[in-house]
Amino acid sequence: MRAIKNIFVGFLVSFIGSIPLGYLNLIGFEIYSKLGISSLLLFLFGILVVEMFVIYFTLLFAKQLVSNKKLMKVIDFFAIFFLLILACTFYFSGNTSLNSPSVFEKYAAFSPFLIGLGLSAINFVQVPFWTGWNLYLMNGNYITVAKRLKLYYIAGTLAGTFAGMLALILLLSVLAQRTTSFSTFVVPVLFPLFFVVLALFQIIKVYKKYFSKKMPS
Repeated sequence: MRAIKNIFVGFLVSFIGSIPLGYLNLIGFEIYSKLGISSLLLFLFGILVVEMFVIYFTLLFAKQLVSNKKLMKVIDFFAIFFLLILACTFYFSGNTSLNSPSVFEKYAAFSPFLIGLGLSAINFVQVPFWTGWNLYLMNGNYITVAKRLKLYYIAGTLAGTFAGMLALILLLSVLAQRTTSFSTFVVPVLFPLFFVVLALFQIIKVYKKYFSKKMPS
């Protein structure tokens, strides 16, 4: 029963959490659009390999990671620049001419699995995400991580991430096929704007977390 509960909770958290993953979903959409479903699946498997290790080690060292304020501060600041770089990448990729290869078409020489592996590895934002969730779930007794039970939780999270990302990417593909404005407006305008908004939220979060408390009252 505890194993089933671990799988269900892990699936639910990661399925919902995979929806706003942002750049991984959008890059997955680009890979699916240009290279097909088999390449998308390899891309997702690459992401899951990294996520498996991230979840496992944040389960083991969640309390130590939270107490390491310098590391968490570096991750929070890095996230701002990372999101802005992604906004620029999608903007310039969406505005390339028809005769010019997009940023993502240049990745075709690499295995989609390696692309997913590499991009997921530099997604340091997932460290505080999973650290916070794992602490919350463990402290609230929503999951049991003794011995092999943690493996059921990790399996549930991987299944949830895979299902959530695949569903969203396929949905984006359906929208792209039904409207011609998707590639001419959504990719070069809305996608970069999405990352700029995320960066602004991250800036506000960093300000409140590290600077607002230091201001004199």
